[in-house]
Amino acid sequence: MSLGRILVVDDEADVRKSVRLTLTKAGYDVVEAEDGDKAIKQIRSDDNPFKVGLIICDIHMPKVNGLEAIAYFRQEFPSVPVIVLTGEPELAGATHLFKQGIVDYLAKPISPEKLTQAVKKAVRDHVFKGPS
Repeated sequence: MSLGRILVVDDEADVRKSVRLTLTKAGYDVVEAEDGDKAIKQIRSDDNPFKVGLIICDIHMPKVNGLEAIAYFRQEFPSVPVIVLTGEPELAGATHLFKQGIVDYLAKPISPEKLTQAVKKAVRDHVFKGPS
């Protein structure tokens, strides 16, 4: 039984693989996209985009970057929580993204324990609060 589906958006294959393995082991289904453009196509092509219970998104990516993708996700799917996972954390960017509605801002590299804990909290808080 899956704990839910998570969309992982990152241009680094090793990061996607690491996140996928960690979250699959924790009981989640993981869908991957290597940039914001593919993530948007992925979530729109699903029969029911709300099957995605959480999005983990990098910021610095080719084509559609994380900021553009997150703006899209927050506008089109405001009830789906978004966690930022970035290799270049910056306070101003984090503040802006929290104002847009992200639920967490994490820096790479991240330990499997910290990632799983952040995902569990985001999913739990989202289910508890319900759609926004």
